[in-house]
Amino acid sequence: MQPDEQDVPASGMDEMAWPGAPAYGPDPDWPHQRLYNNVVRTLFALPDGFRTSLRISDFRATDIFTLNAALGASIEDAVVNGLNGRREAWDADGEYMLWRFERQAQAFPDVRLVKGEGDGQEILLGIELKGWFALSKEGEPTFRYTVNPEVCAPADLLAVFPWVLSDVVAGSPKLMRPFVWPAREVAERRNSYWREMREMRGRNGTIVPASHREPYPAVKTDQCADRAEDDAGNNFGRVARYGLLDEFVKATRKQEVSGIPVAAWLTFFRHFSDTRGDLDAVVEVIEKRLGRTYPGGEAREGRMLAEYADHLQRIAALLGTGSGA
Repeated sequence: MQPDEQDVPASGMDEMAWPGAPAYGPDPDWPHQRLYNNVVRTLFALPDGFRTSLRISDFRATDIFTLNAALGASIEDAVVNGLNGRREAWDADGEYMLWRFERQAQAFPDVRLVKGEGDGQEILLGIELKGWFALSKEGEPTFRYTVNPEVCAPADLLAVFPWVLSDVVAGSPKLMRPFVWPAREVAERRNSYWREMREMRGRNGTIVPASHREPYPAVKTDQCADRAEDDAGNNFGRVARYGLLDEFVKATRKQEVSGIPVAAWLTFFRHFSDTRGDLDAVVEVIEKRLGRTYPGGEAREGRMLAEYADHLQRIAALLGTGSGA
């Protein structure tokens, strides 16, 4: 779920053109409501002109799926630098000159708009920042988000930034359109989904609430995280499984990288990885699966491959001309 292509209105979160408007957010009378709206707008604008000194070269395409773990934290740091570098977008009148975005990786939320230092530091709002390598093998964000809803202040946000490399298997990280949503609402929906879905399946949906339930804990520890009583698969915090990110993931897969949809790159790299980087073998696999039919019509995978056939052949050609294969 995400805003339309138009700019985010400055008049309030409830007026944003998002499918299923958020139920949470700061009180409309909050003195910093305009700042809040401008921060949301800036988050959506960050991919345009995003810059980072990171650059990847001589990277094997067969290792493409490992990039999220290797670069995720660095890209999140670059996003924070981008926010501070766009001060004119969220503080055009200079009302918050003493405030800055600061990343605190061991606290929740991990990005805070702060003033001052140490024990006397003031906090206006926070952003729990997640980077998602859009070409990761899972095809969806895999982060865990387990914080208790009451730990989220009304103006806190969850922001998920998809990213790719500018030349797919080389170059600098390039941000794509993010998912931005009130942090407390995401936590509430996660808990509701877990209880309802587990109970529907006759399983234990009990959630053990965090012992710490106030905004801006000093450190990020288990004390501010809810946990499921029965979660052998460690899936409780997998927000991408709860429906809220569905439209966002679909939209990301449709975005193009080097003129080719993300979904086509994902399909190709899965085959590429399975064949250990043998381009000829990838093409052979694709051609065989395009010709495979099943009772009742073509298989879902076959339909997908047919839709992306031209793209997949172009990808093979690109990787076969020295772009990192």
